[in-house]
Amino acid sequence: MNSTMQTIDGNTAATHVAYGMSEVATIYPITPSSPLGEIADSWAVAGRKNIHGELLNIKQMQSEAGAAGAVHGSLVGGAVTSTFTASQGLLLKIPNMYKIAGELLPCVFHVTARSLSAHALSIFGDQADVMATRQTGFALLASNSVQETMDLALVAHLSTIEARVPFLHFYDGFRTSHEIQKMEVISYDEMASLYNWDAYHEFKKLAINPEKPNTRGTAQNPDIYFQNREAG
Repeated sequence: MNSTMQTIDGNTAATHVAYGMSEVATIYPITPSSPLGEIADSWAVAGRKNIHGELLNIKQMQSEAGAAGAVHGSLVGGAVTSTFTASQGLLLKIPNMYKIAGELLPCVFHVTARSLSAHALSIFGDQADVMATRQTGFALLASNSVQETMDLALVAHLSTIEARVPFLHFYDGFRTSHEIQKMEVISYDEMASLYNWDAYHEFKKLAINPEKPNTRGTAQNPDIYFQNREAG
């Protein structure tokens, strides 16, 4: 592998992978994850192409809950989709995270882990936001440095399309998201060579299509419901 070294922060490292590996990103700003969406938007305006040879389609919604609902809808429509968030913004996404995981839809949430607003607001802190999502069915993947942020972001995107399990990739807000380090950058050509294109095309076949109607979102009794939950 031909190494390209750059000096960047954690959010840029995660955005580099998310932009390259996604077709759609639905966003809503919240500290300290806002730069992810801003960087991706600037790259799209500049004409940067992802591994699909396309501009990333970025949509800013009116709330984090709207961004999560748009992720679910985009995935059902057959687009590989990502989002970026933190803290209370992540909590607003939890209802849709259950649906995404339950329907075995591949996607990645990139989260700059941050404390939750309880007795007061804090834009720094812990990983309480991420820990609140452990029951949703998402796989959790943590990065501990700027280099890991890029490397494990790619692991998350490669794994989700193959396993059909959604991933939440997280790293500490400010401690890693805004930390600047010299690191090895993975090219989009290298990402494309690692991607499971067969799994990608199978995902595309599952897209909702009025010409090929199918049943989704049924009501089930516990004998069937819990078998499906265990399978998921």
